[in-house]
Amino acid sequence: MKALDLSGNEFSGSLELHGKFAENLKCSIKISGICELKDLRELDLSKNKLIGQFPICLTSLSGLRVLDLSSNQLTGKLPSALGSFASLEYLSLFDNNFEGVFSFDILANLSKLKGSCNLENVPHFLLHQKDLRQVDLSGNNISGDFPKWLLENNTKLEVLLIQNNSLTNFQLPKPAHNLIFLDVSVNNFNHRVPENIGWILPRLRYMKLANNGFEGNIPPSLGNMKMIELLDISHNSFHGTLPKSFVNGCYSLKILKLSYNKLSGEIFREPANFTDIMVLSMDNNLFTGKIGQGLQNLTDLDTLNMSNNNLTGTIPSWIVGIPYLFALLVSDNLLDGEIPISLFNMSNLGLLDLSANNLSGNIPPYVCSLYGAEFFLHDNHLSGAISDTLLGNVIILDLRNNWLSGNIPEFINTQNITILLLRDLFQDSTTTNNIGIYFKSLLVLDPFSIDFTAGAQTKIEFATKHRYDAYMSGNLMHMVGLDLSGNELIGEIPVELGVLLALRVLNLSHNYLSGVLPESFSGMKSVESLDFSFNRLQGQIPQELTELSNLAVFNVSYNNLSGIIPQGKQFNTFDTRSYLGNPLLCGKPTNRSCEGNKFQDQPECDVKEDQSPIDMESFYWSFAAAYVTILVGLFVSLSFDSPWSRFWFYKVDAFVHRVRNLLW
Repeated sequence: MKALDLSGNEFSGSLELHGKFAENLKCSIKISGICELKDLRELDLSKNKLIGQFPICLTSLSGLRVLDLSSNQLTGKLPSALGSFASLEYLSLFDNNFEGVFSFDILANLSKLKGSCNLENVPHFLLHQKDLRQVDLSGNNISGDFPKWLLENNTKLEVLLIQNNSLTNFQLPKPAHNLIFLDVSVNNFNHRVPENIGWILPRLRYMKLANNGFEGNIPPSLGNMKMIELLDISHNSFHGTLPKSFVNGCYSLKILKLSYNKLSGEIFREPANFTDIMVLSMDNNLFTGKIGQGLQNLTDLDTLNMSNNNLTGTIPSWIVGIPYLFALLVSDNLLDGEIPISLFNMSNLGLLDLSANNLSGNIPPYVCSLYGAEFFLHDNHLSGAISDTLLGNVIILDLRNNWLSGNIPEFINTQNITILLLRDLFQDSTTTNNIGIYFKSLLVLDPFSIDFTAGAQTKIEFATKHRYDAYMSGNLMHMVGLDLSGNELIGEIPVELGVLLALRVLNLSHNYLSGVLPESFSGMKSVESLDFSFNRLQGQIPQELTELSNLAVFNVSYNNLSGIIPQGKQFNTFDTRSYLGNPLLCGKPTNRSCEGNKFQDQPECDVKEDQSPIDMESFYWSFAAAYVTILVGLFVSLSFDSPWSRFWFYKVDAFVHRVRNLLW
C-alpha cells in the first residue's frame, strides 16, 4: 500500500497505531499496522475526531511524502522527530490542539518545501537548508528585496517560484548559481534587469520576468544562457533592439515571449540561432521594417505573433515553408500587397489574423486549411467577390471593412462555419451610422489575445436581447451569428438561410436586396434578432414569422413592403420604428387603417391596385419630364399674340417697374 485516505469520517478516540513505537494504546477505533506500511507515501487522516498526541511511530515511514492530520483534536507538543521525514513534501497539522513552542528548525533537514500562507517575509529558517531543492512561495504578500540569500546559502536549490508577490528590488547573488527554474513574474520591479544575469544564472532552463515594470535594454548576457528553453519577459517596459548575443546564444529556446514592451528595430534580418523554437510572441512592440528572412529557418515554429507593430512591406511567400505553423498573427501593422494564395493552403494552419493592414487583392476560391480554422481578414482593402467554394474547413471568417462585393454566396449553407462577419465590406457604400436601430454591433470581436501555452482560444461577445453573452473556444459551436450589413449585396435573400436552425442574430440591413422575406425563416426557432432594414424588399411580411417565440428585435424599416402587419406573440411587442419607410404597410402599430385595402385578399374595387414597389428612379424621371413639359408649354403659349399673353406681359412689366422704384 502506498496511499491511505481515511479523511472526512467520524473516527473518534485516541489514535492507535500498532507497531514497535506504539503498543497497548487504548482507542475506540483501531487502525492497525499503519506504521508497518513501509512503502506508504501518502497518509490523510484529516477531518475526523481523533484525540491524543502525535503518533511517534509515523516517523519510521521514511518514504512518506504527504501527511495530513488536520481538523482533528490532537493535543500535546509536536515532537522533534518531525525532522525524520526525509521525503516529506506536504505536512498539514492545522485545526488541532497542539501546544508549546514549535521551531521551524525541526524541518531544517527537509529537502522540499511548498508554502502559500499569505506570508509577508521569506521564512528565515530557509537560510541554511543544505539539501533544499525546490521553494514555492508564490501567491503571498512578500515585499522588499528579492531574497538573493536563498541562492547564496542554498547551493543545491534548483527551483524558485516567487511570482505574485510584492517584491520591489531584483538583486542577484554574487557567485554563479545552478538554478534551473526561476519565476518572479507579477511583482513590482521597476528598474533594469541586472546586466550580469546571464553569467550568474547560466543554467536556467525556465525564466519568467513577465508583468513587472522592468525597463532598459535586454541584457546581452542573456546570450550566455545556453540551456534556456522558456523565456517570458512580456508586459514590461524593455526598449531597444534584440542583442545579437541573445539571438545567437540562446539556441535551446522553445518558447520566447517579448509581447507588450517597447522593443524596436527590424525583425530578424539575419537568421536566428534558436532553430528549435515553437512559440515566438513579439506582438505589441515598436518593431519596424519588413518581416525578416531570419525567421525562415525556424522550421519547428508553431505560433508566430507579430501583431500591433509598425511592420511594412508584403507578407513573404516563404512563410508557407514553415511546415508546422498553426497560428500566424500579424494584425495591426502597415503591411500591403496581396496575400500569398499558398498561405490559405497550409495544411496545419488553424489561426490566421491579417486584420487591420493595407492588404489588397482577391480572396482565393479554395481554402485547404486545418479543419476548424479561424480567419481574421477584416479592415483591409480586399476586393472582388467571395467564392461559393470557400470555407470548407473554416468555422470563423471575419471580412468586415473590406471592398468585397457581389451576391451573398452559397457557402452560407456550410455545416462548419459558426461565425461570419462581413460588415462594411465596401467603404463607399451607404453610411452605416444607423445600422441596427435597435442593435448596434450585433457581433463584436474583442481585441484578440491568446495564451499560446494553453492553445488558441477566441473570445466572442454576442449581443442578443440587449445583453452581451460571452463564448470562449469550444462554446462557439453552441452559438451562430450572421452579419452581412452595410454592403452592396444584391439579389434575393437565399431561402436556404432558414436551415440555420441555431441562428440567434441575422443582420442583412443596408444592402440592395430585393424579393420577398422567405417563409423558411419561421424554422429558426432560436433567432432573437432579425434586421432587414434599408433594402428593396417587397411583398408581405410572412404570417409564419409570428411562430418565432424568442424574437426580441425585428426591423424591416425603409423597404417596399405592403399588406397587413402580422399580429400575435412577439409581434405585439414591436413599435412603429420596426416598420418606418414602408407606406403600403397597415395595421398595428402604425396609424394606417387597412379598411378598403385588403392587401392579403383580392381587391374589391374594379380597378386592380398596383401593389408593386415604388420605383424611385422611374418616379424621378417622370417628375423631371412633367416639369420640363410644363415649362415648354408655358414658353410656347407666351410666344403667340393674344389677350392672355399681353395681360401676362403687362403684369410682368408692372412688377419690374415697382421693384425699380423701390430700389432707386
